[in-house]
Amino acid sequence: MSLMKTADAEKIPHSLAEDALAILFGTLLVSFGIVMLKQAGALTGSTAGIAFLISYISPLSFGAAFFLINLPFYWLAVKQMGWEFTLKTFSAVALVSLFTHLHPLFIHFSLLNPFYAALFGNIVMGMGFIVLFRHKASLGGVNILALWLQQRIGLRAGKLQMAVDTCVVLASLWVVSLPMLLASVCGAVILNLIIAMNHRPGRYSV
Repeated sequence: MSLMKTADAEKIPHSLAEDALAILFGTLLVSFGIVMLKQAGALTGSTAGIAFLISYISPLSFGAAFFLINLPFYWLAVKQMGWEFTLKTFSAVALVSLFTHLHPLFIHFSLLNPFYAALFGNIVMGMGFIVLFRHKASLGGVNILALWLQQRIGLRAGKLQMAVDTCVVLASLWVVSLPMLLASVCGAVILNLIIAMNHRPGRYSV
């Protein structure tokens, strides 16, 4: 009887308030991890990695670059994932862009080991991604493509993102030092292992 009750409970959809709080908490985690990487001079992969590169070589801030890069992907999100997913993702991207500007107003790391920042920052980001994915949202870009392929052909989102992220970080060799690049690659692997272990087809019913 208890197993039946648990199964029934899992089928209860999230309320609007639960989705809103999850997107808020998830984006706070992701943006905090991004700030750690930024202050340490580290990188990550995916769309965020591209935004890091742009912010390092241009006057654009990470938040502005991240928001602009994601704009073309919303067409795929609407076409393949629906308006609900797209609106949640747009909100998540906008909040991450905003929070990366706000966090430094309240916290600054005077001493931050680059390897610690690359590893722990990506762990924090990974937990934020899981919260967003669990509530049918993402942070756009490669996340949209990864989630769409997972739904269509069963390819785990973490596996695709790991491949893309590794390529993005390796392409950053001319921007950061080799030790920082190695730390960034390790961080990207950890991030995607978290996603691969915790977000897979059939794990959740809602």
